[in-house]
Amino acid sequence: MMFFELFSNAPEIIDIPAGQPLFNQGDHGSTMYVLLRGQAEIVIGNHLMEVLEPGNIVGEMSIVAPGPRSATVRASEDCEFVIIDEHRFNDLVRQAPGFALKVMRILTERLRRADATLLA
Repeated sequence: MMFFELFSNAPEIIDIPAGQPLFNQGDHGSTMYVLLRGQAEIVIGNHLMEVLEPGNIVGEMSIVAPGPRSATVRASEDCEFVIIDEHRFNDLVRQAPGFALKVMRILTERLRRADATLLA
């Protein structure tokens, strides 16, 4: 099963208009999201960390360990996101075990980029 196909029939979709945040740095979080349509930005402080395209996930830290969001995610275009809560995340891991590894890789890459930005 292709990564993007895992989310094609997701029941919970949220629309975020251009310029609006999906969530803000410091907000409590316990869900992750998959961008279905549009483009969004991950920002830490005043640093643009990443531009999200359809198929990208965000909020993965909060699905592993709920707590304050480490970044702001803002829609740079009108966006649709699939909401992934803990129950759905566990189902996805059972359906496609490689999904958990993909999430861990994304988490690791983002942490490395954030560290590099802080050290620069």
